[in-house]
Amino acid sequence: MRPVHIALAVLVAAVWGINFVVIEVGLDHVPPLLFSALRFLVAAVPAVFLVRRPGVALGWIVLVGLVLGVAKFGLVFTGMHLGMPAGLTSLVLQVQAVFTALLAVLFLRERLGSLRYAGMVVALGGIGVAAYDQGASGPMAAFLMVVAAAACWGLANVITRRAAPPDALSWMVWVSLVPPLPLFALSLLLEGPEAGLTAIRELDAVGVGAILFVAWGATVFGFGAWGFLLRRYDASAVAPFSLLVPVFGMASAALLLGEEITPLSWVAAVLLVGGVALTSLSGRAPRSAPASVGASGPGRDPRPAPEGATGPSR
Repeated sequence: MRPVHIALAVLVAAVWGINFVVIEVGLDHVPPLLFSALRFLVAAVPAVFLVRRPGVALGWIVLVGLVLGVAKFGLVFTGMHLGMPAGLTSLVLQVQAVFTALLAVLFLRERLGSLRYAGMVVALGGIGVAAYDQGASGPMAAFLMVVAAAACWGLANVITRRAAPPDALSWMVWVSLVPPLPLFALSLLLEGPEAGLTAIRELDAVGVGAILFVAWGATVFGFGAWGFLLRRYDASAVAPFSLLVPVFGMASAALLLGEEITPLSWVAAVLLVGGVALTSLSGRAPRSAPASVGASGPGRDPRPAPEGATGPSR
């Protein structure tokens, strides 16, 4: 990769990692489901008028919009709202690579080698260490929500692989059209209209900035740049940079939010990142492989070989 493109890949990973801190800040101003709805609304409009609809069936767009946008991000934002630290969230979400690989075996009949299965065991060991650490200091329900969000992300990656969209940016913009209405409805039902109206009425520059960063920075810029890199280089050259996302996420959460990185957190990070690397980065993916989805960070190709991003999240 050219140095300028290496710098771009690192910048995208940094944006996706810092995005978790921005989400934490935004949750101080907007309820989680409403925040997620606004994120997708701002990401989709006006961008949807500037990019063509991806050349896939509308049903795939709707399905991924529901699984990724409503389920995955609804769980992430709610889990963080209930006490899941931003840095730990950026780390735990990386287990999506394990879910992606397992679901690809189940639904796409793909085969995994022994090295990838070993990577899954290592990554799941990291999740166990992180769960033990979180259980000693925070609500376990919030932790389980983030793990469930990672599973939803893995499912969205497998569906995306099946849909095979030709362009990552247009795919994400059109997928972003789906979640706002269901998320607004869930917000009204679960968070109440008064909470939403109060948040909108009292929204200040910090809250608006958080929404814009998550929508335009993490989603539009992040996926646009990541898709650009995947079109120019083999996925196996681009995918390793996604492992920097939890590094930036945990570091920025410690520096900007004062989150403590415990010794057990370091152990969990080493196991998770190492396990994800073994699960997803051993082998090569064809240049023509479509990009997977992510939120605060990049998604991964659900094939055994690496493809895209962990993201998504980015």
